[in-house]
Amino acid sequence: MTTALPRTADQEARVASPTDAPAASARRLDPAPTAMVWLEPWRPHEAVAVPSVVLAPGDLLVEVELATVCGSDVHTTRGDRGAPAPLVLGHEQVGRVVALGPDARAVDGTPLAVGQRVVWSLTVSCGACATCRRGLPQKCETVRKYGHERLVTGWELSGGFATHVHVRAGTAVVPVDADLPAELLAPVSCGTATAVAALDAASTIVPLDGAVVLVTGAGLIGLTATALATDAGARVVVVDPDPARRRLATRFGAVATADPTAEPGSDAGLATAFAAAGGPPLVAVEASGSPHAVASALAELGVGGVAVLVGSVFPAPAVPLDAEALVRRLVTVRGVHNYAPRHLVTAARFVERRHGAWPLGALVGEVVALRDLDAGIVSAAAGGSVRVGVRPE
Repeated sequence: MTTALPRTADQEARVASPTDAPAASARRLDPAPTAMVWLEPWRPHEAVAVPSVVLAPGDLLVEVELATVCGSDVHTTRGDRGAPAPLVLGHEQVGRVVALGPDARAVDGTPLAVGQRVVWSLTVSCGACATCRRGLPQKCETVRKYGHERLVTGWELSGGFATHVHVRAGTAVVPVDADLPAELLAPVSCGTATAVAALDAASTIVPLDGAVVLVTGAGLIGLTATALATDAGARVVVVDPDPARRRLATRFGAVATADPTAEPGSDAGLATAFAAAGGPPLVAVEASGSPHAVASALAELGVGGVAVLVGSVFPAPAVPLDAEALVRRLVTVRGVHNYAPRHLVTAARFVERRHGAWPLGALVGEVVALRDLDAGIVSAAAGGSVRVGVRPE
């Protein structure tokens, strides 16, 4: 890529205030880190070498061990959702620290060290704006997101589909177990932490212990939410049209499953599943993004129930809303998009503690080399694996 790239706002500030420059440290690596750059829908990614990285205070450079393809990556490459280009996609990954800027620290405030294995948040937050002070750093007024930002000079390594990621100050960094398989840890930075955030949002309205929980969509978020809710004492019903994913849901603790295309009253229908679970749900986690699933989740909730919408992160037809029914049943509707640092910590510890109890390794199937990223995204779009892994050479 030979054209000049735009500067970031913080680069302009460093140019305007040269006294800040000594605080940053330039690092050169041999061989140079490589990033896979997306340019437009259906066009193959292009590899770009990044010979040097300038680490500001709080920054770190992480060598990627394994990344995973999230559904949003697939939607972007197909043009289903708007995204700036050029762009380095990828925001679910695990890696090891190879270089540190001054005062780089983990989310708990402890200093980081070269060689530590880490996961990090999807978002970079300022920590000082009104939204951050309200406890919503994932919606910071100046938020930047790994795998979602236009590639610019100084932050070329901004997504997980690369050999290295330049992790910026303001990112929640969580050290993780040094020996667990990377397939267990890579999804933590998006899917696992989002599932934690969804159940956290639900549990502020309805205690999970003893509740019937409906999960629609047996992808990574839905299956992880199933295991988390089961651990919390819930009885979980999972709805998904794919028989293989319904079978997998039972391995994650679902007491019953249902096919959304089944005839009402059939053995594969919702009524049968709820009867097996002990009654109508008081919690619904909608993880598919299907308008039909959203409407179904809202309709099935019992009195005082809560619906947490997680999957609706791409354009889709509007969902009809029976406001009177929601009012009379005292239903709460909550949206969850991304997560707070505490959710990332909980997600990492859940994987470390419970990987023996739940088949978390089954959530990542096929693994492709970084140079074969386009083939991996095609495979992810086909739905053969819950997640497809991408491993740098």
